[in-house]
Amino acid sequence: MGLLLVGFIGGLLTGISPCIIPVLPVLFFSGGTEAARPLTKSGKPSGGRRPYLVILGLVISFSFFTLAGSFLLSLLHLPQETIIWIGIVFLVLIGVGQIVPRFQHILEKPFAWIPQRQATGDHGGFLLGIALGAVFVPCAGPVLAVVAVAGAKGTVSADTLLETLAFAIGVAIPLLAFALAGRTLAESLKAFRRHQRGIRITAGVVMIALAAAVVPLYNVPGFLLQVIPDYTKNLQAATAGLNSTVGFGDKKTEAGAKSGSSTACAPEVSTLVDCGTAPAFVGIDQWFNTANDKPITLKSLRGKVVLIDFWAYSCINCQRSTPHLNAWYKSYAKDGFVIVGVHAPEYAFEHDPANVLASAKQQGIKYPIALDNEFDTWTAYGNQYWPAEYLIDATGQVRHVSFGEGNYGSTEKLIRTLVTDAKPGVSLPKATDVPDTTPTKTLTPETYLGSERAPTTSFSSPSGYQTGTGHYAFPSGALGQDDYAFSGNWTVTGESITAAGGKSAIRLHYQGSHVYLNVGGTGTLTVTDSAGTRTIPVSGPPDIHDVLKAGGGYRDGTVTITLSPGLAAYSFTFG
Repeated sequence: MGLLLVGFIGGLLTGISPCIIPVLPVLFFSGGTEAARPLTKSGKPSGGRRPYLVILGLVISFSFFTLAGSFLLSLLHLPQETIIWIGIVFLVLIGVGQIVPRFQHILEKPFAWIPQRQATGDHGGFLLGIALGAVFVPCAGPVLAVVAVAGAKGTVSADTLLETLAFAIGVAIPLLAFALAGRTLAESLKAFRRHQRGIRITAGVVMIALAAAVVPLYNVPGFLLQVIPDYTKNLQAATAGLNSTVGFGDKKTEAGAKSGSSTACAPEVSTLVDCGTAPAFVGIDQWFNTANDKPITLKSLRGKVVLIDFWAYSCINCQRSTPHLNAWYKSYAKDGFVIVGVHAPEYAFEHDPANVLASAKQQGIKYPIALDNEFDTWTAYGNQYWPAEYLIDATGQVRHVSFGEGNYGSTEKLIRTLVTDAKPGVSLPKATDVPDTTPTKTLTPETYLGSERAPTTSFSSPSGYQTGTGHYAFPSGALGQDDYAFSGNWTVTGESITAAGGKSAIRLHYQGSHVYLNVGGTGTLTVTDSAGTRTIPVSGPPDIHDVLKAGGGYRDGTVTITLSPGLAAYSFTFG
C-alpha cells in the first residue's frame, strides 16, 4: 500500500507539473473533435469514450516504456531517444489523419478490436494515448529511481510494477479531467459542431506542432521546465520520503509513522529504537578485509555492535562519509565494534572486485567489505540509498537507521551507547573529531552523462544528444542554470561518454564548491574556469576527480573540461 500511495501521489503531482503542459492542447482538441459526434433522440451526444481511450493508451504505453524501454533499447543497440522518436512519428501520423480522414481510417484499422457504437474515432484516440505515453516518459522522474534500482538488480519485481502502474494512473487522472473539460466546453459551444472540419484540421496541426516541439533538438518541454518554476518540486520530494519504509519483520513501518506507542524506526530519529531483527547477509559475491577473505555472518558477530554501511566506491556522498567510518572503526574495534561495508554497485565498472579493492585501499578502508553485486542484501534490507547505515546491537537487533550524509555526531553517540551496553565498564576513548564536509548550500543535481540516465532537458549542444559516435559544438550563448554541453567528437553509450578526438570537451554550469567528474582511463583533463587553466592526470579504473581548484569556495560558475582521447566520463557530482 505504501508503494501504491507513493506512486499514485507522485503521478498526480506530475500530471499538474510544468513537464506536462505541452500535452494539454492536444488533450483539449482530442475532446473538442469528439463534440461533433451524432446526437441521440434525447438530444445528447452519443458514444463519448474517446477521452477515456486516449488516457488508457497513455497509461499502457507510459508504463511499458518506463519499465521495459531502456532494456529493449540496450538489447537492440538503439539510442535512448528512440522512445521519444516513436511517439513523435505517431503524433505526426495522427495529426495527418485528423487533417485527411481517409488516412485516419488506415491508421485505425490495427485497433479495430476496440468496440464502438458510432464511428467517432475512438480507435484513433487509443493510438493517440500510446503516442503521448511514449513522448512523456521523461516526466516519470519520481518513479524512474525505483526502476533504475530494479534494472541494476536485473529484475522487475511486483513492487516495481505496481508503483509504475500507480504512477501512470495518477498522471492519467488530471489529464483525463482536462480532456473531459475540453469536451464539455466544446459541446457547449455550437461553433464546435458547426465547424467540425475546421476543428479536426486545427487538432491535426496542434498534434504535428507538439511532435515538432518535443524533438530533442528543440526540446520545448525542457525549455518550459527552465522558465517555469516547478511548483510541484517540494511536494514531489515529500512524497518520495513516504517511500522510506524501514524496520524488519513485525517492526516494519513507514518512515515518519508511529508503531504503537513506540517511535518508528525512521532515519530522522536520533535515539535508539527497536527496528526488528537484522536480515542476514545474502547473495554476497566476495569478501575483503576478513580473515583470509572468508565470508562472515551476522550470527558470528553476535555479542558485537555492528554498523552495516551500504556504499558504492565512486559515490561522492559515500566518499565523504568514509573518513567518519574509518575513524569509528579505528577507535572502537578493540571494544567489540565492527563495520561491514556492503558494496552495491551503481555502474558496471563497480562490479569489478579489483576496482572495489583498489578504491578501498586508496580510501583507507580496513573494515570488512562484502560485494553485493546482485543487490540481494540490499533488497533484504529494503534499502534505497547510497550511503545508508544500519546500526545493530549485540543481540542482532537493528537499533538505528541513517540515510545519506551528516549527523555523524549523533550516530557516534549511539555507537558508544551500544558498545557500553554490550560491554559494561568499558573505558572508551574520546569521541572522534573528523570534519563534517556534508554540503549545506544549494548544489547542482547529479548529472549523468551516459544515454541511459542523462538529463537531456539540460543538454545545450545545438546538434542534440545522440547515442553513438558524433561531432558536437558548444552553443553560441551562455549556458543556462545547471546546463551542460559537448564539443568535439564523442562516443555515447548507455553509461558513459568517451572522448573520440577533435578536442573533446564538456562545458558545465554549476553551483557548488567542488565539481567531481567520474572518469576512467589513462590521459589528462584540461580544466578551464575563472581561476585559469590547469591539467589533471587520470590513470586507472573510473573514479571521481575534483576538477575545480581547491580553496575556491562556493561558486556559481562555468567550467570547461577537455578530455584526452580514450578517457571515459560517467557523471558529475557536486560538493
